[in-house]
Amino acid sequence: MLVGGTSEAKPATPDIQELADLVKPQIEQKENKSYPTFKAVEYKTQVVAGTNYFIKVDVGQGEYMHLRVLQPLPHLKEQPSLSDYQTGKKESDPLNYF
Repeated sequence: MLVGGTSEAKPATPDIQELADLVKPQIEQKENKSYPTFKAVEYKTQVVAGTNYFIKVDVGQGEYMHLRVLQPLPHLKEQPSLSDYQTGKKESDPLNYF
């Protein structure tokens, strides 16, 4: 991994699913739709002033979404937040920085 770059993609863990679930309501509000399926598939990390998590999420019917979630440094005592997301992704789309 390059300094400031993202890690290699890894299979999603229960902790990553928890992060995705935490920001799901924000995405549903922005997209004005609900996602009955919202399963984290894989993720990458990037160390910044905290950690950026890039998460590929299966939203059902062959569609995927990429999320960027910022986990602030622990001493700030702040919740993770949705920084950005991309819709209209496919399973084969690589999870890249955005």
